[in-house]
Amino acid sequence: MDSLFSKDNTGKLTLSQKYAPSSFEEMVGQEHLIGESGVIRRFLKEGYVPSMIFWGPPGTGKTTLARIIAEKISIKFIFTSAITHGVRELKDLIEKNYRYYGKFILFVDEIHHFNRKQQDFFLPYIEEGKIILIGATTENPSFNLINPLLSRCHIIVFHPLSSVDIAGKLREIVVKEWDGSDPFPDELIRGIAESSGGDLRRAINTLELILSVSRERIEEDKLKKILPPMVLRYNKEGDYHYQLISAFIKSMRGSDPDAAVYYLARMLESGEDPLYIARRMIIFAAEDVGNADPLALLVAVAAKLAYEAVGDAEGWIPLAHAAIYLASTEKSNSTYLAYKRAKEEIKRSGELNPPSEISFAGNKFMENLGYGKGYKYPHDFPEHFVEFLYLPEKIKNKRFYFPSDQGREKRLKERLKKLWKELKKYE
Repeated sequence: MDSLFSKDNTGKLTLSQKYAPSSFEEMVGQEHLIGESGVIRRFLKEGYVPSMIFWGPPGTGKTTLARIIAEKISIKFIFTSAITHGVRELKDLIEKNYRYYGKFILFVDEIHHFNRKQQDFFLPYIEEGKIILIGATTENPSFNLINPLLSRCHIIVFHPLSSVDIAGKLREIVVKEWDGSDPFPDELIRGIAESSGGDLRRAINTLELILSVSRERIEEDKLKKILPPMVLRYNKEGDYHYQLISAFIKSMRGSDPDAAVYYLARMLESGEDPLYIARRMIIFAAEDVGNADPLALLVAVAAKLAYEAVGDAEGWIPLAHAAIYLASTEKSNSTYLAYKRAKEEIKRSGELNPPSEISFAGNKFMENLGYGKGYKYPHDFPEHFVEFLYLPEKIKNKRFYFPSDQGREKRLKERLKKLWKELKKYE
């Protein structure tokens, strides 16, 4: 098989190359794929390996598993990358290797970097059986890959590795490198594992970096100076973006301020646009809180304005203030639903004219036609209210707004019920 790894400038293999797994048993995690009942094991038992898209975070074993599969079925493995190889190069590569080896595994790393037209390129080769395509991506395939390609490939999901699994692998490497001795404290191994974000390759590279600095026992007080900061994975237009904003909104809707502020921090610390989050909170305040607490909309708008006034350094404070308030206050989506009902009624009944009494009489001609005639000015009546027909005649008895019993909206409901008692509109 072609080697993925190139040696460093001294000609020596790096630790991640030296300890790359060569069997399922040596792999870390992904039990749902390579365990006895895992989907990859089933494919191999059935003697059938389809084209696949490996989707998951970096450093979780995507390339490694593809190589092991090729070894298991004794088929040629060719590694390529959408970053370094274009379609013209891939065409020559496929034709050349197919003539020489027959059907082979073409592994395409970062396949989501190919545009739609470039992705189309793979379809005939898959159909003709010249290649088993295994594409690897860290991005959600449903957002980044074309449907014809997805329909021809099985989507295989890789999970982030646990810090326990990563720590175990690091300890195994350390013991092998020191001929059975163990020079590093548990705090160091655990610290590397926890700062890796589920990425085994990053963890091994960090271990190697530390070894290049010192091969002596490293005390705990030096760990913070050595360990790199955790890098949070995020993409402003991809899967992490949508997953975290969804979790943020659902946490506020579910009245969990702890979860809401956690997801807010996750997004901000990962580099999400704070004004995007502020705009989503404004929408949430109107849609999910509504008249149960009208102050919520003011808080959300104020948080956006406050962020713009304060800037990046401390703008997170008003955003956190707003997120916790929105999560904690009463909720009602009655006004949101009222608009949706009105919109559906317009689709059904079309352009109905308002009653002439409340229509605009802009000139004498329109007055003579009866526009505005008979209008009763509510402020001339007790409680500043008078029963009157405001909806078009055809839908005069329709109701769109059904106030809840939550927060301030309950008071609105009681007032409307009292005012419209004769028509029993709000009972």
